[in-house]
Amino acid sequence: MLAAMPPTPAPSPDQGESLIRDRGDACPGALRLHRADDGLLARLRLPGGILTYRQVLALGAAAERLADGNLSVTSRGNIELRGLGDACGGELSVLLADAGLLPSERHERVRNVVASPLAGTDGIGHADVQLWARELDGLLCAEDWTPRLSGRFLFALDDGRGDVAGLGGDVTLIAESGGTAVVGMGSVSFRIAAADAPRAALAAAKAFLAAADAAGNGAWRVTELPTGQTVDLGGALERAGVDALPVGPGGEGSGGLTVSGGPVAFGAPVASGGSGGGAVPGGPGGPAVLAGPGASGGSTVSGGAGGGSAALGVGAVAAGAAGPGGPPPGVIGRAVSVYAPLGRVTVAQWRALLPLPADELRVTPWRGFVIPGFGDEGAARERLAALDRAGLLADPGSPWLGVGACTGRPGCAKSLADVRADAVPGHGSLPVHWSGCERRCGHPRGDWVDVLATRDGSYEVTLHTAGSTAPVTGGTLTETVTKARTTTNPTATR
Repeated sequence: MLAAMPPTPAPSPDQGESLIRDRGDACPGALRLHRADDGLLARLRLPGGILTYRQVLALGAAAERLADGNLSVTSRGNIELRGLGDACGGELSVLLADAGLLPSERHERVRNVVASPLAGTDGIGHADVQLWARELDGLLCAEDWTPRLSGRFLFALDDGRGDVAGLGGDVTLIAESGGTAVVGMGSVSFRIAAADAPRAALAAAKAFLAAADAAGNGAWRVTELPTGQTVDLGGALERAGVDALPVGPGGEGSGGLTVSGGPVAFGAPVASGGSGGGAVPGGPGGPAVLAGPGASGGSTVSGGAGGGSAALGVGAVAAGAAGPGGPPPGVIGRAVSVYAPLGRVTVAQWRALLPLPADELRVTPWRGFVIPGFGDEGAARERLAALDRAGLLADPGSPWLGVGACTGRPGCAKSLADVRADAVPGHGSLPVHWSGCERRCGHPRGDWVDVLATRDGSYEVTLHTAGSTAPVTGGTLTETVTKARTTTNPTATR
């Protein structure tokens, strides 16, 4: 019998100790497969989440012929195939390469680039950051040193609406009006020309590797650098030939970007170096408000890790139609947005995403899909209805929006339960994630509800909000999850 119970406190790590990585990361890729209880697992990086019609067909064929007939969407907008056989690696790599999904075998695990999925479709953002993603991918694949980056190192390219800026990128680019952008890493940020954004992101990654080498702790991500470790972002930009002004108090580029829901955070504080650095845009340096289409001064746009998508501009979704963090499901201008139930679709559901009117499917970091390029609203609504019938989440009122789960049993040996079968959505706006063990793989950032399997067959429900955690108890598990998803004050749940 499923039941909710208060969590047992986890031991606190010694905050005085620096993290030491004495090996390379073991993140799976399309070529480096991971062995799980249900077979081999492949993870395919999709810079910007972009797939063509031909590539969608290829992945569907791989899932059907080689894997378990499903495709999983990760929190970085990548695709995973599970249940692969021991002898399928060669056939899979050929299939992916023929579809243009493996431009460089050496670099396939470092192509971790998320980008605003509605960029260039609705007139709200300040740049089509999908073009940045394409250029950055080419730069990453052209360098001999970039394979040294961890398979977990993340680039986040935000078109100014604030949707991916809060996803914890190691390097974050935010487009601004007037042809400029902000590049940030940790607490260091610089204003640059938008045309230089991809080169600036590459330079930032190189600065991180230099800092990680100097630190000597084998850091995989910026947040793993020891406190006070200098990252010479300014110097790296200068060496790359990118003109840059530090953003923050005292810098000529003072001012930053504000999105609704709070200031943008680029990551853990990192000491500035080289030419200097300043506050994170939107932080103490003072905000420069994002101006939307037709705005006389500036308009705040909703988005970010915990809220809905942009609700401005002609043809945009109505304000309040919040999704689990990304674009809400529905018709948005000439694009259609839907979500994968619990982040996984069958091959039939995957193929229901076809055809693609602009030869482009955008896989989002919120485990959803955006199909741009419909000729008129009627055609978009017809496709939305078809996807709803196929079982994808197409209704903004669905309680399953924002509900995620790890693989669980039987696919993961560490899992204590079949969390995907046990999951109930409850009701409310906070995202909820079901985990089979304390690793909590794939859990969201920001405020969220943690439903954790225990050894006695029950579940612990915990609210994570505003940097605090609190156990949540109730009657049935559905009632407990609902209570947590509708609570904004953690102390109210004690």
